[in-house]
Amino acid sequence: MPPRAQHHTALLMLVLANLFWGLSFPLIKALGVEHARLIPESSSWFITAMCIAPRFLIGVVFMWAISRSQLADASRNEIRQGMFLGVSASCGMLFQTDGLQFTSASTSAFLTQFYALMIPLYLALRSRRWPAPVVWVCSLLVLAGVAVLSGFNFAELHLGRGELETLISSGFFMWQILVLEHKGFAGNRVLPVTTVMFAVEAVVFTLMALATAPTPGAVLVPWTSLPWLAFTIVLTGFCTIGSFTLMNKWQPSITATEAGLIYCTEPIFTSVMALFLPGIFSAWAGFHYANETLTANLLIGGSLITAANVLIQLRPPKPVAG
Repeated sequence: MPPRAQHHTALLMLVLANLFWGLSFPLIKALGVEHARLIPESSSWFITAMCIAPRFLIGVVFMWAISRSQLADASRNEIRQGMFLGVSASCGMLFQTDGLQFTSASTSAFLTQFYALMIPLYLALRSRRWPAPVVWVCSLLVLAGVAVLSGFNFAELHLGRGELETLISSGFFMWQILVLEHKGFAGNRVLPVTTVMFAVEAVVFTLMALATAPTPGAVLVPWTSLPWLAFTIVLTGFCTIGSFTLMNKWQPSITATEAGLIYCTEPIFTSVMALFLPGIFSAWAGFHYANETLTANLLIGGSLITAANVLIQLRPPKPVAG
């Protein structure tokens, strides 16, 4: 495939990955509501672990089934990259989830996307070359878009435990993006890398579920619920296997700066799907989860994020040697 065509394909595939991640938020919310109905004494940590661990357990079994031949001769470099991706994603999720207990959802959404600014700053320090002005303009446009989209209030910002942990999580998500761009991992096959990544996350969040369960048998209770199983299967198929495979396969074809901006489109898809999916989930599963409403924040915030991604494609940054 010609380089330009490959670049365009990568952009489209990563937008698709973000669409799947956008779907994950109403799905996880529905999972949490169903879980709380099944086990009312659950802590927020146990609910979180049981929303995440099953998707990676099922995901790693599926990935192993389709990549056994490649796993048999997986290189040390592929295993190393998969472990780095698994550790960075796991740490990012853990700090983001814990931080959310101590700050507002809007602040968490805003600070999580801070890697859009952190990536060009890190690359500038590493290469000792200041990024082009368009990179900073696009990064600020994205942050402004996320701030508007999430309803973030700058007057309420203070650096407490929740805010600091959310910034740390953004750093781990930045590391994940940079690991995929690193030239030392060029040529690695996506299937073994993704399988190792899923295995790491499955271990981390299964241990977390076992450690936070109110009773030893509580980890088995959600598996008896048809709605919980259905939500988990969709979350695993589209938002885990689909999205992370697309990310690991196609992100190396663009720069880390471009990737950081594209990943900020996720809140747009989340906001759009939250307008109608909660009602569908509620009607089928028999619980209450209200649709959100269309607001000016969605239109303005979405427009700013889209403008940033269009602008960066008009003046794409040059790759920085990894």
